[in-house]
Amino acid sequence: MTQALPWYRRAFLALRCSLKLRMVMVFLLLAMAMSFTFISGAQKAFSVGWREAARPVLMDYVDRLTADVAAGGSPSIERAQALTQRLPLTIDIVGPRVNWRSHPDHQRPHWLRERARDRGADDDAGWGDDKDWQQLLQRTTADRHRLEFGLNEAVFDRRPKIVGYTLVALLILTLLAFLYVRRLLRPLDDIRQGALRFGAGRFDQPIPVRHPRGPDELGELAATINTMGQDIQQMLDAQRSLLLAISHELRSPLTRARLNTELLPEGVDVAPQREALLRDLSEMARLISDLLESERLAGRHQALSREPTDPVALARDVIDELTITQPAARSIQLHAPYSLPTLPLDQIRVRLLLRNLLDNALRHSTGAPRAVELHIRALEAGQGIELEVRDHGPGVPDDQLPHLAQAFFRPDTARTRNAGGVGLGLYLCRLVAQAHGGTFAVRNAHPGLAVTVTLPSAP
Repeated sequence: MTQALPWYRRAFLALRCSLKLRMVMVFLLLAMAMSFTFISGAQKAFSVGWREAARPVLMDYVDRLTADVAAGGSPSIERAQALTQRLPLTIDIVGPRVNWRSHPDHQRPHWLRERARDRGADDDAGWGDDKDWQQLLQRTTADRHRLEFGLNEAVFDRRPKIVGYTLVALLILTLLAFLYVRRLLRPLDDIRQGALRFGAGRFDQPIPVRHPRGPDELGELAATINTMGQDIQQMLDAQRSLLLAISHELRSPLTRARLNTELLPEGVDVAPQREALLRDLSEMARLISDLLESERLAGRHQALSREPTDPVALARDVIDELTITQPAARSIQLHAPYSLPTLPLDQIRVRLLLRNLLDNALRHSTGAPRAVELHIRALEAGQGIELEVRDHGPGVPDDQLPHLAQAFFRPDTARTRNAGGVGLGLYLCRLVAQAHGGTFAVRNAHPGLAVTVTLPSAP
């Protein structure tokens, strides 16, 4: 999408989205403005101030040059040539006996005079009109020869290109400013990466703080975010410890309650209440097991018991187990190739993943026109497998899709007792996939919901 834009639009977007580029652009514009202001002011001060002060000096100097050329009252071409070789001057001699130009091919030998004419006689620079120029640069000898002096532009054309050097120096300074700003703002990249790690629940690696004894503003921000991350980690650890403690403590009372319920006398009046109580106790026991399993998988030291596993055979076993408690599971359609390589998987965790995905799909497929589908595909180059469970139910709103795999989240359509659980099923599936080094994705299949899990062959 970005590549289709014109280059200037891409440059504008890059400038708008980059603080570094904007700061460098500000430095560049500031340097150019300061250079222009300085050069303009210096030229103005130079052109206005020095000329009036230099007028008598220039007149005296031209008088001395005239005296050197016409030492005996008559101009000498030899002395004029020696003078032009020694100084960057042009000399024109016009008179009754001598007519000579030091630079015949020089198109504009009188540079100062021509420039003054271009600027206008009333220029505020203050050099005046042609009469003033004759007074400044022209002299007449005793034998009525006119000597006119000028600057040899050919000498000045070979001077270093000051403007080009100035631009190169400006570009070099801008590059140095960019490198310095990039180094100065490098902690922003560390802060961004640290914030992404903290957002993903990884608090083991804090944001590096440069010069921790005397940090700057960005260092203080990084230290503050690290402190916030430590507080969040402590809060989450306390929450997990509380859940684990509650789960462990509830297991024994639930086991005793189930035993006492099973020992109740059987009868027509007691049987419905007894069965309902057993279902509630089973659901509570499953909830506690899911809580314990989620905390084990979410911990930093989760361990998987990997062993060679046939994913298709494991899927069939899970479907058979679901059929015992949910007759609707008989309609699940399994789509898998005839031969799939065995993978090193934790069978207990993958069985939990498949059971939760299929159970979730069955609960939301009541009255659907088509049965639940389970697809097992091989990834490219034998890198693992892809599991996809799809139902043909109502699906969920698009804005709730990113939250489906969060703990204890249930969409609004699943908040009834019969339609949804407590919101741990998909969360456990995501943890199992991540523990195996795989991915977990949810999308609306229109109709229904599709959950895709990848399980790589190598951890």
